[in-house]
Amino acid sequence: MPTSRQPLRPAVFLDRDGTIIEDRGHLRDPSEAVFFPDAFAALRSLAERFALFIVTNQPGIAEGAITPADVETVNRAVVGRLAEEGVTIEAVYFCPHRRADGCRCIKPNPHFLLAAGREHDIDLGRSFVVGDHPHDVELAERAGATGIYVLTGHGQKHRAELPPGQLVAEGIAQAARIALSLDAERSPRP
Repeated sequence: MPTSRQPLRPAVFLDRDGTIIEDRGHLRDPSEAVFFPDAFAALRSLAERFALFIVTNQPGIAEGAITPADVETVNRAVVGRLAEEGVTIEAVYFCPHRRADGCRCIKPNPHFLLAAGREHDIDLGRSFVVGDHPHDVELAERAGATGIYVLTGHGQKHRAELPPGQLVAEGIAQAARIALSLDAERSPRP
């Protein structure tokens, strides 16, 4: 008997460090993960319309500063804390390589977004990438999504590197409002 495929859903792909938690370098312990004050409310609002994912580069693994187990432990803690606040993260993807390694999974390569699209029935054309580095914006473009650059984390430092016309938000709360507004414009609800 044929099965009907689920309709594709829009998603928001969130950078971790500098976007939803403070960027404090290579995190080894969950106690080092400090959420921005507006992260929980912002992500709850996004979760009403979008599937949520975390996509993060963790080159500290390749550099020997942290281990894959460290990253997994911190990611589990971040996802668990978000769950306590009513926010479900569908999956966390992390690249353990340095940029010089030339891997296919480091942002801005769209490897993880394409995988999420296949594995979770995501409509990348209706999706957003939110992050504090120009490679997050480029990731969105390469995947056919919309990038929203936040000025938290490394955002202020790299702002001049952005392409003209790039969507820029003060932080995760404003980024959530932008994504929700653009989604409403693109697909009006009755």
